[in-house]
Amino acid sequence: QVQFVESGGGLVQAGGSLRLSCAASGIPFRLAVMGWYRQALGKQRELVAFITRDGSIWYVDSVKGRFTISRDNAKNTVYLQMNSLKPEDTAVYYCNRYGRDEYWGQGTQVTVSS
Repeated sequence: QVQFVESGGGLVQAGGSLRLSCAASGIPFRLAVMGWYRQALGKQRELVAFITRDGSIWYVDSVKGRFTISRDNAKNTVYLQMNSLKPEDTAVYYCNRYGRDEYWGQGTQVTVSS
């Protein structure tokens, strides 16, 4: 079945870095447009970045220049390198196929202290 397992979150001070990973199964990963999403407490889930099967990338303005999305098709894994973290980046981070609203994983908590 379709499954996404996120990992790599944690508690970090402002200005720090984290690298998130998402292992996907049950989908034709190399053909999928993969996205990272986040949901802060009391807010709606938002799209942070996505990467197409040919490597085209999009970022939400608030993370441009700080976050980098990448993928390893051999490992069915998508990554999110997060640098220069800010307290407003605090959220639960999820991955999923872009545009799909199903099969959400548990996410990984990222907490940035000021």
